[in-house]
Amino acid sequence: MSHWQQREGGGFFAIWLLRTIGLGLGRRVARLLLWPIALYFFLRRPAERLASRLYLARVLGREVTHADVFHHIHMFSATLLDRMFFLARGERDFDVEVEGLDALDACLAKGHGILLLGSHQGSFEALRAVGHRRPDVTLRVVLDKQKTPALTALLEALAPEVGAAVIDASLGGTSVALAMSESAAQGAMVALLADRGNPHEAARVVPFLGTPASFPVGPWLLASALKIPVALCFGIYLGGNRYRLVFEMFSDGIDIPRARRAESLDEIVGHFAARIEHYCRLYPFNWFNFYDFWQEADGSRATANATSPPVQHADA
Repeated sequence: MSHWQQREGGGFFAIWLLRTIGLGLGRRVARLLLWPIALYFFLRRPAERLASRLYLARVLGREVTHADVFHHIHMFSATLLDRMFFLARGERDFDVEVEGLDALDACLAKGHGILLLGSHQGSFEALRAVGHRRPDVTLRVVLDKQKTPALTALLEALAPEVGAAVIDASLGGTSVALAMSESAAQGAMVALLADRGNPHEAARVVPFLGTPASFPVGPWLLASALKIPVALCFGIYLGGNRYRLVFEMFSDGIDIPRARRAESLDEIVGHFAARIEHYCRLYPFNWFNFYDFWQEADGSRATANATSPPVQHADA
């Protein structure tokens, strides 16, 4: 499993069940279901279980127990459940602590758009909290609807206005880049995840948690083409109903000179990977890339490649 290619966990029935029980009986009752659901995936998904163990061994620096792996899967299940409530009710069910919003506001006050790049840490859906606090600014998320059909159907059912604002990455790089450019020109926030690559996609290999790992370069080439400020965003899940939404200004504008393209990408991607590692060490059970991220299963390693890749997306 050298790339993220797993099927969407749970499918339509599990999502329908959580939606029906959660919105009908409330979040507390729905959270009780997370224990058997997490146990089911812990027992039935050996590949994801191994990926969790390999990651946790790196970030914790100790022997990983079954309880650690189960807790990791349970945390992921909790954020998936909360995605439904963020979509249906905004942040009213949650205690969301926001850090770095002043710098984001200062950037938005200049009237141009901003690119928000995140990772599969915590809940990217917590970003909706900013949309409620800044209703004057449009939030558009790049999402591959074909990769997560059940979650896409849930989004469109619970929040049609949010679904309408999604930029569908499955439409192809040119269409997506054009939609992002138009949104940025209108002063919107455009958000996507930047830590997960697809097979045969251009990437750079940079240090991450002590071992070289492959990160896609597509988001950074897009940022360079858009010529707008870039901020990192992390929706860290703190347990219960608490989230910490962190914004960090990354660059006033990404510049990748043709003459030193490879070196520039290594610097940019390396800086991004270092910030992900920082939050992984602070909140180790919040990182949800349940696949062979370091490509250890077959002993292979991705090679650095600066060719223009497909657009990344915000899948689950």
